[in-house]
Amino acid sequence: MGLISFIKNAGAKIFKSEEKREEAKAGLIVEHIKKFGFDVSKVNVTVDDEKVILTGSVDTQSNKNKIIVTAGNVEGISAVEDHLIVTVPEPVAPPAPEKQFYTVRKGDYLSKIAKEVYGDAKKYNIIFEANKPMLTDPDLIYPGQVLVIPPVK
Repeated sequence: MGLISFIKNAGAKIFKSEEKREEAKAGLIVEHIKKFGFDVSKVNVTVDDEKVILTGSVDTQSNKNKIIVTAGNVEGISAVEDHLIVTVPEPVAPPAPEKQFYTVRKGDYLSKIAKEVYGDAKKYNIIFEANKPMLTDPDLIYPGQVLVIPPVK
């Protein structure tokens, strides 16, 4: 559980106007998450101003992380408050919280990020695979985007 920060003016443009009610924004975020194939039948999404609050349960830590970044990488959202519970623990311990997410900076590319977090630029594909289907091309990342950084097995 925790609060993950995002850049408010970066991400998918799913809100059509600033006047949308928070309930409507929550529904749009749910649809946005579903678009990537994630099961959110046991996930509750609420919006409080610029913050998304996720409660409920998911099946794996990997899906939990992907749902968090999918919900947060939305224009107009500056934070995701995570209260999700993983119902089926994965056999490998998750990485330390400070290594679970990475915010893309200007000039970053996946192999540069892999070099920084893993010490090996050739491991960029691990980051790419962990962020599918949100990422469709390893060369298409943008500053402010938050990526899942999985542990190296």
